[in-house]
Amino acid sequence: MTIAITSVSGQLGAAITRAAIAMNPAETIIGLARSPDKVKDLDVEVRPGDYADQQQLTGSLQGVDALLLVSGNAAPEERIGQHRNVLEAARAAGVTRIVYTSVQGAEQGTAFSPVVQSNRQTEADLRNCGLDWVIGRNGIYIEPDVEYIDNYRKAGEIANSAGEGRCAYTTRPELAFAYARMLTEQRHSERIYHLHGELLSQAQLTVLMNETFGTDLHYRAMTHEAFKADRIAELGEFMGTVIAGIYQGIHDGALDRPSDFETAAGRPHQSWNDYFASLQSA
Repeated sequence: MTIAITSVSGQLGAAITRAAIAMNPAETIIGLARSPDKVKDLDVEVRPGDYADQQQLTGSLQGVDALLLVSGNAAPEERIGQHRNVLEAARAAGVTRIVYTSVQGAEQGTAFSPVVQSNRQTEADLRNCGLDWVIGRNGIYIEPDVEYIDNYRKAGEIANSAGEGRCAYTTRPELAFAYARMLTEQRHSERIYHLHGELLSQAQLTVLMNETFGTDLHYRAMTHEAFKADRIAELGEFMGTVIAGIYQGIHDGALDRPSDFETAAGRPHQSWNDYFASLQSA
């Protein structure tokens, strides 16, 4: 089997590529990237993979059996068309199986909902494209919270609008492991998996951060309006609004659901105690 993975210049695409190499050493792994020359640390062939260029994609997917499509990061209205380019190119090139990295979140009522809706449209396009398909709906990466520890330490708190809502957190390495399995195991055909670990509230996350980093943080719930203004001030209008929408969805219970990770990956998701312990020993 020849496997292609898109967006290998990004963190998730690269992680999935490494997991696929480790798990399937007998398979041929090919990476796709909009700028192949920027991919330096993956021991695979890297071909051009611009989601906006269907003809280029068709050429790059020649000889590929299974394709991992990492959801793009264009604006939602552009993303749908770009993903359709990938699906059409895959069909034209003779790909037989597509695995898609979708997302969890509120489908209505938040600033993040247009992103979720664009992913749901691609899910529908994939189900109707005539190829074997598998869909993973990713939980929220926990790494950004860990990487933000110095800011939390300076503020003395974790403050957002999630309130008491529980979040379906995950990590890129855990997702990568699951997707490497989903690419090669036929038992996953025509399945949709919600991929995340044990649900965490912000209060529970704060305790784990304190235990790991020796901090004395507390959690403070903010209104949606105040948190949105805070995120826009730091991240700009677009990204700040999107982040605020994610936390509104957490508050409203959109990310409080059972996980299918063990079914998809063949093993349980790493526990949060083990994950945070690994940070201490790193």
